[in-house]
Amino acid sequence: MLLKEIGEFGFIKKISRGCLIRPQNILKSIGDDAAAFFMNPGDVTLVTTDLLIDRVHFLRHRTTGFNLGYKSLSVNLSDIAAMGGIAREAFVSIAIPGDCEIDYLDMVYRGMKTLASEFGVNILGGDTTSSKADLVINITVIGSVSEKEMLCRNGAQHGDTILLTGFLGDSQAGLHLLSENTPETSKGLEGLINAHILPKPFLKEGQFLARQRCVHAAIDISDGLGSDLGHIIKQSNVGARIYHKKIPVSKNLAKFCTHFHLDPFNYAFTGGEDYILLCTVPSDKAKRLDKDYRKRFNQPLYAIGEITDSGKIELVQANGQIREVEPSGWNHFKTVEKTE
Repeated sequence: MLLKEIGEFGFIKKISRGCLIRPQNILKSIGDDAAAFFMNPGDVTLVTTDLLIDRVHFLRHRTTGFNLGYKSLSVNLSDIAAMGGIAREAFVSIAIPGDCEIDYLDMVYRGMKTLASEFGVNILGGDTTSSKADLVINITVIGSVSEKEMLCRNGAQHGDTILLTGFLGDSQAGLHLLSENTPETSKGLEGLINAHILPKPFLKEGQFLARQRCVHAAIDISDGLGSDLGHIIKQSNVGARIYHKKIPVSKNLAKFCTHFHLDPFNYAFTGGEDYILLCTVPSDKAKRLDKDYRKRFNQPLYAIGEITDSGKIELVQANGQIREVEPSGWNHFKTVEKTE
């Protein structure tokens, strides 16, 4: 069955089921000209939006609808996580080509709804239109955070420790495997692929970090460590020194790089879409924060370096030599220069 067989409003009626997770404070959801809802008094409203386009961000014929819907929402939730916020409402706009099956679109929304239900996010509406060629998905998420707890990119201070909430490079390796049609011959390869197609939004972790009141700056790693750390140092007017030996690389990525004769550091530094959180905290509070974080999530925070006053990113190589590295990573509108 194709979309033209049920029409726009038949499609809206079909996908609206199961979208309202929290009915409290909602006046109007899907079905009116606009959604209407109350926000909690005293909270800062957070709004983020991401656009995903077939053949640019994903390959429709190479991914399931469920995975596409899940990831489309996850990348937005990650932005809310990076600011320490609670994700509340989502709006989905979608441009649909004529050859896109209804069953595929059903699964796209099932993926969204599954993740939305996990984090208590309402899908309140959006827009649907036709597309001449490619499937296009745009999601806007509204969240909130206490003004005193909000995490931003511009607060890093000289002497801060740089911390990460997880491994780097897995998603880029997963994309490589998908692009090359590599068979999933082990759980390790499957894990890398899942890191790319089903990325985890670190919402609870971001809220935890925000409540500690010791985090000076934070960002999610969407475009690569080099690029996103570059945003921190530019907006905070600082520098950074990171250590090659301290970059957290999963066993799966290490095996992948050994097999394909690749450098895991390049994947970790320039590969995007890991969506882990990077934050900076005063050095004298880093160990205590790590201890509390481990107790709460049963996972460590990875210290990879410190904030400096150099105005640049410096890498301490495995041999102890220091060299400057450019904040390279994913850029939609120019060729990416990979750091060797």
